[in-house]
Order: sequence, then structure tokens, then C-alpha cells
Amino acid sequence: MNVNTISKETQIRLLNFFNDRIEPEEMAKTLRQVNFTLALGVMSEHEELQNEITKLRDSFYWLNELAETLNPYLDLE
Repeated sequence: MNVNTISKETQIRLLNFFNDRIEPEEMAKTLRQVNFTLALGVMSEHEELQNEITKLRDSFYWLNELAETLNPYLDLE
């Protein structure tokens, strides 16, 4: 995994996004809903999604990681 630091410009854009458009908790909820819907599509063996299974697997992981960063849910004890 390659971890890069984000630029100050990107940091500012993210702060503005979460200050002006959507709360981090709501974004995390949205990410989880999208992940759930995509997972259901894959599990139903939708032919078009099956062709992209590797990309989707990676996407599920990173969307969940972002959701957990925005609003830890799975790590809570």
C-alpha cells in the first residue's frame, strides 16, 4: 500500500466539503449504504458486476476505510 500525504489544497477542500456540504457522520453512513448496495449486487451474481469483482473488492475495502475514518463504527467496543 502506498500512503501519500495530501496537499494543503486538498486538505482545505476536504475541510470545506465537510464544513459546508455534509457532516462526516452522514458521509460515513452514505458510504456504508453504497457499499451494502454494491455488495448485494455482486452477491446476486449480476453478470456485469462479476466482471469487475477485483475492482469492487478493493473499492469495498477503501470505502469502508474512509467511512471508519470519518466516523468510527466498526472499531467501537
